[in-house]
Amino acid sequence: MGYWLLKSEPKTFGIADLEAMPDQTTSWEGVRNYQARNFLRDGLCLGDQAFFYHSGATRPAIVGIVEVTREGYPDETAFDPANPYYDPGSTLDQPRWYRVDVRLIRRLRRPVTLAELKSYRVELGDFTLLRQGNRLSVLPVTAAQWAFILALEN
Repeated sequence: MGYWLLKSEPKTFGIADLEAMPDQTTSWEGVRNYQARNFLRDGLCLGDQAFFYHSGATRPAIVGIVEVTREGYPDETAFDPANPYYDPGSTLDQPRWYRVDVRLIRRLRRPVTLAELKSYRVELGDFTLLRQGNRLSVLPVTAAQWAFILALEN
């Protein structure tokens, strides 16, 4: 099993929105960064788990855990001119952007904030979220980092 972190701004789509979705499942769409796209297309596998991270919040934090229920497939929002994620360079024959489907497993017992994570730089090693200037919305997480972060919620 692989581990990931998926960022979303709570004002746009937060964990409460995911809880309200049918079967607490949604497609993770609208990613428009090539490296993050590659993770969605080639990295996230069925059954992988990801931290649901609220970015752009007053207190950015990991707030839940989701599971990949459908591996990477073309992000159809790129084909719709009325959609804010429309990309005229992405076609049905050669899609440029991908998405996955995820299902909520659970909220964390308490949010694990970015500030708290920063206080464990040594223990978390080269945790991508803590890198200066990192803006990716899809990040890999090692098994050791995953276990360490889960232990923080207690």
